[in-house]
Amino acid sequence: MLSFSNSGWPAAAMAACGLLSSALAAGPDRVGAAAFADKCAACHGADGQGESGAFESPLAGDLSVAELTRVIERTMPEGSPEDCVGEEAEAIAGYVFESFYSPAARARAGHAPRIVISRLTVPQHRNALADLVGRFTPGRENAAAGAPGWHAEYYKSDGMNKAQGDALQRVDAAIDFDFDTGSPAEGIGADQFSIVWRGAVSAPHTGDYEFRLRTQNGARLYLNRDGMAQGRIMRDDGGEAGNAPLIDQWVGSGKMREDTARVFLLAGRRYPIRVEFFKYLDKTASVRLEWRTPHGAWEVLGQQNVDNATPGRTFVLQTPLPADDRSLGYEQGSSVSQAWLTAISEAALETADEVVAKLPALAGRKADRLPEFLSRFVAAAYRRPLTPAEQQLFREELFATTDSAEGAVRKGVLLALTSPHFLYVDLSTGADLKAGADQSAGDRGPDPHAVAARLALALWDSIPDAQLAAAADKGKLKTAQQIEAQAARMLQDPRTRAKVQEFFADWLELDERDLAKDQKLYPDFDEPVAADLRRSLELFLDRAVWEGDSDYRQLLLADYLLLNDRLAALYGEGGAADASAEPDAGGFRRYVFSDAQRSGVLTHPYLLSAFAYHNNTSPIHRGVFLTRRIVGRTLRPPPVAVAFSDDSFAADLSMREKVTELTRDQACMSCHEVINPLGFALEHFDAVGRWRQHDGVKPIDSRGLYTAADGATVELSRARDIAAYAAGSTAAHRAFIKHLFHHLVKQDPSAYGPDAAEALRRDFTANGFAVRGLIEKIAVVSASHGLSDDSAAAPETSL
Repeated sequence: MLSFSNSGWPAAAMAACGLLSSALAAGPDRVGAAAFADKCAACHGADGQGESGAFESPLAGDLSVAELTRVIERTMPEGSPEDCVGEEAEAIAGYVFESFYSPAARARAGHAPRIVISRLTVPQHRNALADLVGRFTPGRENAAAGAPGWHAEYYKSDGMNKAQGDALQRVDAAIDFDFDTGSPAEGIGADQFSIVWRGAVSAPHTGDYEFRLRTQNGARLYLNRDGMAQGRIMRDDGGEAGNAPLIDQWVGSGKMREDTARVFLLAGRRYPIRVEFFKYLDKTASVRLEWRTPHGAWEVLGQQNVDNATPGRTFVLQTPLPADDRSLGYEQGSSVSQAWLTAISEAALETADEVVAKLPALAGRKADRLPEFLSRFVAAAYRRPLTPAEQQLFREELFATTDSAEGAVRKGVLLALTSPHFLYVDLSTGADLKAGADQSAGDRGPDPHAVAARLALALWDSIPDAQLAAAADKGKLKTAQQIEAQAARMLQDPRTRAKVQEFFADWLELDERDLAKDQKLYPDFDEPVAADLRRSLELFLDRAVWEGDSDYRQLLLADYLLLNDRLAALYGEGGAADASAEPDAGGFRRYVFSDAQRSGVLTHPYLLSAFAYHNNTSPIHRGVFLTRRIVGRTLRPPPVAVAFSDDSFAADLSMREKVTELTRDQACMSCHEVINPLGFALEHFDAVGRWRQHDGVKPIDSRGLYTAADGATVELSRARDIAAYAAGSTAAHRAFIKHLFHHLVKQDPSAYGPDAAEALRRDFTANGFAVRGLIEKIAVVSASHGLSDDSAAAPETSL
């Protein structure tokens, strides 16, 4: 997006635009060059590179000459755009476009973005280690999910024999039972019995999870430990070292107890979970297991997040890693510090401890298998075959020079996980990754292992799985069709869904806002409501992307909300519940509204609440969000930071009137002429996202005129008008694609060719705006970069 699309050029830079009319006969190129050198270079630099203390951002973007001309006519010079119009504006636009603004011009000048060598980001590092260990963990990689709910085994007990005879087996939706003085199941006595629940819990987000176990009897909670698929009761002493319960209430007292524990989990993964419970001559019996997700409230852990198949353990790194650089608006592994070097060393030590402790399970019990295991482990970490020298080091030298085979494995793991070949993305390609093999004329381009590594990072933030690595080993990642086939398979993996959900959290700024509200004004808006709204929005995004046509436009235009009973009480008015479908496992069902009330993510109550004050709406916050994220415009920082203070306005003014007064100054209006009409269009929704007709005693006035970057004027009176405009806007499509590319690849799309971003947009449009297809295409573009022309089957226009 053109960096001056909203802010305008400084008035001094363009004030003499009207003086150039007499020079037009000399030709538009000379006119544009003269005008820019005389009046613009002082602020923008001689080559549009920006000037410190003036307009620091380079003049670069993807608008056409015609669009640039309209921007100049509408915004430049700042404060008096009528002074530079027609042929004069067109000449300046043409010069700027051809000299340094367009991707082709920047490429000619050597300023085109390049693929930046970067280290693994924090999510990539954690996921890579989890999948690296998981590659060798029995029952871990590609473990299939079971049916929703807990696998339950009910046993008779006899004193110390907690599990006597055969079990009564069934699937329980949740662990939330009050047996009181009775029996838990037919045929089992009420005085003493035991129950084992086990399965897998799916983590919807990366972060800290809390678990709470409540009972007056004996109980244990195990999470992400080994050996959790076994039947009957595990050892009474809490298990062997390193396999202890997360919560241990095994010694019952007859009094109700509640214990809580916290654990860090990675999103998009299933973790083995197990609860053991017994009653022995207590008067009553009950048990409840609850959890709280990183963005949730306490709730019973039930079948919407648990299935009855028990996978192997997932290694989850606990070492804290320094935050990644986000100065470009997205995470990049571009910074290296002493703190990072220390952290990756500690992470390698933690992983080596895990590997050595689990060697019998990972590599087998025979010592002569360890050299083979270590070389395979390092090859998986490096995402390529080892060179002959590396084979000698990891298979022979370490074992010959270390006192024990386990010590050699520890050294090898530490060497591998602190090596640039593991830590850096796409460090080597071509011959370097071919372990010294010659490249013939017909074998140019990235090595298949580099392609596999790029695919895994783009879609999973991780290393290739066994199937992808095998395809690379067999040379089956050399054509566009082969790469596309693997990308299509990988798209179905829960890790891809988790990464896409993280994209939406970033795009919609879900984690940057405090949803707390004034409880006197909004007594029904509490933590459980906020957590349900977050879940409602995530369910909507999942369905929009992963079901049906995956149409980007439905993200903006959908006329329904997904509500459970608690949310329906607050937001269901005016909507009709879809009686044709049963609620999902969490109780959410579709409520359809009129076009006037709801329009996709724009009117989801979570976002409307997030972009509002604790006691009122905020057209400015909502307008800025819509400007940057939905319609695809950039905004400069405000020239004067003016805080909104409700007390400084007359009590009878509406929020629209207060914002209009606050931003009336001309210096403010250069941006607020864009922001305000977008924000005002959402004024029919209060601070918690409920539909309303009045602001106090005054009728809502949501009308406005939005002027697009190309000068087009859009009449607005409701959220759907914004949504309809963005759904058909090339600028909005470009912004969405670029944001998604940044999140998936951690690079700028223009680094993959001057036409890469535009080719993606054309393909996106031609394929019905399918988000799933766009995700796959971005992964393929990044993975296949460098393929020789005869290997790439698709033309440039479809990438």
